[in-house]
Amino acid sequence: MRWHSRRTRALMVQVGLVVVLAALVGWLLANTLANMRARGIQSGFGFLLDTAGFDIGESLIDFDSEQAYWRAFLVGLLNTLRVSVTGIVLCTLIGTLVGIGRVSGNALARGLCYVYTELLRNVPILLQLLMWYVLLVEWMPEADTPLHGLGGLYLSKGGLSLPWPTWDSGAWTSALVWDMPAIVDGEIRGGLNFSPEFLAVTLGLTLYTSAFVAEVVRSGLQSVARGQIEAARSLGLNPWLTLRHVVLPQAMRVIVPPMTNQYLNLTKNSSLAVAIGYPDLVNISNTALNQTGRAVECIAIIMGIYLMLSLLTSAFMNAYNRRVAIRER
Repeated sequence: MRWHSRRTRALMVQVGLVVVLAALVGWLLANTLANMRARGIQSGFGFLLDTAGFDIGESLIDFDSEQAYWRAFLVGLLNTLRVSVTGIVLCTLIGTLVGIGRVSGNALARGLCYVYTELLRNVPILLQLLMWYVLLVEWMPEADTPLHGLGGLYLSKGGLSLPWPTWDSGAWTSALVWDMPAIVDGEIRGGLNFSPEFLAVTLGLTLYTSAFVAEVVRSGLQSVARGQIEAARSLGLNPWLTLRHVVLPQAMRVIVPPMTNQYLNLTKNSSLAVAIGYPDLVNISNTALNQTGRAVECIAIIMGIYLMLSLLTSAFMNAYNRRVAIRER
């Protein structure tokens, strides 16, 4: 720890910047609280224990209007995670397939994948969400006359219903059975149900992000030297084995870092779900803000949760990046 050491000077500069930033944040917070007290505006997070007084139409856990605000925020967080995790999985699968198609030797497949990426990347995500929502709630048939597909699928203005496995517990044994949706009294009951709001958000986020993922995959595949592919072909590997065992392992070191940015963008873009009424974290926070007037607190909760989600996603992807990195001697 000597001053003439470059590392020491860099560390001291960073510590100084952190101290200045902390002092600035503290001053802003104290000034904000003082102004709020002067105007008689209540502050603090104690409202989280108060009764929410509103219902939530879609929830992964039990919730009613008699429960506290903190549980309403938990419902919003779970709904956000539901959309984000589903979108990340689907956009990875679709984007990878489209990205491989972008470098395919088939001209038709290459052209279709090119149109897919250019079209979806250049249409704003909010417009895509609204388009899917209007398609689902305006153009789909009524719930009593849904589109019926193979495997017990029902699609209508009420959303999508599909069979779902459940455990049938008996006296001595438990068996896995399928809960099949059916039309009862003009409504679709049973099975696993997805609301039109959830479907619109998931489709919009998935297709929009998959176009960017496809370009990330394409660039990663094209970063592998042509000689590597020719060497694999000379050993008798077919195109699929060449892609799986030679190209993809080397391309992953180029693909994973920008893929992290796409996952973060998808998670943050899920906040646009408020535009179509999906009860995500932002939607429920807005309701709580309007009822309690705790604007600073509600916005702080939103910022803190999205920051936590982003840091967790980055940490996971960094760990995965270290795992797939090619270690040279």
